[in-house]
Order: sequence, then C-alpha cells, then structure tokens
Amino acid sequence: MPPEIVYENANWVYDKKVVKQKLLEIFGLKNVSDKEVDLFAYGKDFSLIASHWLLKGKIAAKPDFIVWPENVKQISKLLKMATAEKVPVIPFGSGSGVVGGALPIHGGIIVDMKKMDKIVEINKVNLTATIQTGINGMNLERTLNSKGFTMGHIPQSVYTSTLGGYLAHKAAGQFSTKYGKIEDMILSLEAVLPDGTIIKSKPAPRKSIGPQLDKFLIGSEGTLAIITEVTVRIWPLPEKRVLISYAFPSMAQALEAVRSILQSQVYPAVIRIYDANETARHFLTEANAKDRCMTIFVCEGSQQIAEFEASIVSEKSRSCEGVACGSAPVEHWFATRFNVKESSTLIPLNLVVDTIEVAVMWDKANKLYQSVIASMNAVPGTVLATGHASHFYEQGVCFYFSFGGTAVKQTEEEYYRTVWKACIETTLQIGGTIAHHHSIGLNRLQWMKDEWGAAYDVIKRIKKSLDPNNILNPGKLFLHEVGKKEQKEK
Repeated sequence: MPPEIVYENANWVYDKKVVKQKLLEIFGLKNVSDKEVDLFAYGKDFSLIASHWLLKGKIAAKPDFIVWPENVKQISKLLKMATAEKVPVIPFGSGSGVVGGALPIHGGIIVDMKKMDKIVEINKVNLTATIQTGINGMNLERTLNSKGFTMGHIPQSVYTSTLGGYLAHKAAGQFSTKYGKIEDMILSLEAVLPDGTIIKSKPAPRKSIGPQLDKFLIGSEGTLAIITEVTVRIWPLPEKRVLISYAFPSMAQALEAVRSILQSQVYPAVIRIYDANETARHFLTEANAKDRCMTIFVCEGSQQIAEFEASIVSEKSRSCEGVACGSAPVEHWFATRFNVKESSTLIPLNLVVDTIEVAVMWDKANKLYQSVIASMNAVPGTVLATGHASHFYEQGVCFYFSFGGTAVKQTEEEYYRTVWKACIETTLQIGGTIAHHHSIGLNRLQWMKDEWGAAYDVIKRIKKSLDPNNILNPGKLFLHEVGKKEQKEK
C-alpha cells in the first residue's frame, strides 16, 4: 500500500512526459530518476512531525523527478526549462533540515547537489577555500584539517548536511562564537537565478560597490537562486585548546557571566549554557552542578590567546557565583555532541518532541527564557520543557527550547503546532526573532509577516521580480503563493 502524502500537489499543472524528456536531454539517463523508491526517499526531511508521519505510513510530500547535476551549466539549462514549463524546482543538500525547508510540497524536480562536491582551491596566502556547495560538511572539514586548516563551521548535523544547506538556512556551527556563522565566512559565490542566468562575484576582504546580491541569497532557502560554489574564509588549526566549565545558581547568572565575557572582547570558540533540567539530563554525575546551570567553554587558538581567554572566562564566571567543574563536562560534551538518538527513541513511544531556536537581545534574554518555558509548560500534555543557549554575541543570545509531551484532547499534530505557537508567539511578544539558524521552512511560515512587518512585502516583490513563475522552492518563505492552475483560473 503506497504511503499517504500529507502535502498534495494541488496547484501546479505540467506535462510530466515532456519534462522528463527534457531532463534526460540535460542530465542523461544516469542522472534522472522518477523511480518510486527515489521519490519516497526525497519526500521527507528530519523534522520531528515528519518522522511521526512516517511511522504512520505517511510521507510529507512527493516530488516528480530527482536530478543529480554535475556542473553549473546543467543547472542553468534546468532552470531555463523549468521556467518555460512552469515546473517547481527544489534544491536539495542532504535532507537533514528540521523545519521542512526542502520538502517538495508542490511536486516538481528535486535537484540533489551531491555530485558537485569538489574543493576547487585552497589558498594558503589568503586563507581561503573555493568549494562546490554539494560537499558534505564533515568531508569538507576533514579535508581542510588534513592540510592544517579549519573552516570552523561544525553544526550538530555536520555528518548529514552540506555546504549548500548551510547557505540556504543561514546556519551556525558549534564553534560560532569564535569563527562566526556561515554568512561571516562567505567572501564570494556563484549562483544560478531562476531564468538560468549564472552570476559570480569575486572574492575581496570587503566591498563598497552597492547592495551585494550574493549576500542577499544567503538564507533564502533556495527560493531565489541555486548557489553552486563559494569562496570562504579558513583558519589555521588551533595550537592549543582549553576546556572549562562552571555551574551557576540560575540561568540569569550564567547569561550575565557570558555577556560580560563577550563584551570584554574575549571570544571562546564554544559556549553552551544548560538550564537546570538539561544539566540534570546531560551532566548527572557532576556533583557541583546539581540544581544549577552547567556552562561549558572551549578556548582555542595560539597558546597565549587560549590561556588568556581561559583566565578571563574563569574570572568572569566566578564573579557571577559560578562553581568550577573542570574539564570533564566539556569532554563529555565533545563525546556526545553529535548524538541525537533521543528523538528517534521517543517518537515510537507516541511522544511528541522537538526543538525550537530563537534569538534575543541581552536585556530581554532571561525574560524570554522564563516566559517561553512557562508558555510551553502551559500547553496541556507537555511533560517537559527545557532550554539551553548555544550561540552568543556581544549584543545577545540564541536559545534552544526543547519540549516533549503527549496529545491531550487533540491530535499529535495539533499538540505539536500548539507548542510551536506558544514558543514563537511568546518570543515575538517579548521582542525576539523567530529563527536563529534553522530558518523558516514550513514550521515558521505563518509568522513571517509578524517578523518582517512592512518589509515583508518588499521581499515578496523581489521574489516576484527574480522568479515571476514561482518555480524555485514554492511555498517557502513567502505566504500566499500560487501555482500555474490557480493563475489560469484568475
């Protein structure tokens, strides 16, 4: 029995036989598929609700074709054809997104970029690397490490994600406080616009040449262009790494310690604050952390810099009543940081679990943490709501909120959406932003107007100008989009 499709292709109409023949002409037989097994594999992502659906015999969506381009010219030809035939095109990295950003909700063509995975050049003088965007994140980092460098971008999904995915979602890695987020690393890029035009900027340390279209494409979730190649900053591997941890009496004190550290212009590569519930779950054996907020730091660089930063971290932490817990909690984090088995083990038990990341300025940080936890706990059926902070700036912080519960007098999907609504709307009320690095996808789409205000219509006009037929990842970022059938009826 075929799986039920949650998002049916309701609006788009195109001749699949014609489209398939043109795809074969562009890519050849080995790089085009409409086999059911492939369509099934590319119809889901790692969003928690999609995993629930899968266990119930449903898939989130179903594409019509999968293609595997080998060069930018093929992608240009594809987009010219798709624009003419009015066929949706969805760029695809590894499918490890958690908000539905790459789901083919209107069918169409999935463009799997994995064959465009080359490191074109490493420039040791400029400390740059030019890389195709289909490369796997861990493969990229291991290759750079083998030559004495790091990109410094290590998200939890690094084994199952691609450089292109980082660009689409405006991603942030675990070492972001020192090395920056993905947008900080990009010096130039090559991309293909919906009409097939190939654009390519040149690397420079900085530019004052008017608005930068290449920067505008980062975070656009494949709705404005397909990014095919980038030049990024890289760094020498650190000479020394110092591991430090402190347990604080409250989230407020932990936040204050970190704010003080960063505003002293000291930038540990890794900082993570866990609330008391998450501390109990992750650091149960650490006696000094009982009923406290564990905070871990990784300082790295030259020996002098790492040791100096570690001294400031310790000084500021003690001034906020932090209790030193040594290096063991950080070593434990390193050993478990890519472990995401909790979600896969809880879902078969009919528990609904997920994580939501938001960001806020320092003066509202503790209020946002307390308020979001309270709002999630207030939803009937919630068993546990916890939080940790994992990305930091001189001006503010990113919180991860996790929840788990069971549906009470509602379906699992309704409960899931109710908790999401509680978190996001509380964040908006307090003045935070609704996404820090997982992006919008489908989960946050309904709040885009609230987030952007009047500027949202400006962004939509840019989308319409670049992509008048709405072929690139339709149904993402922009509300009230229509497909070919609806346009004809109007």
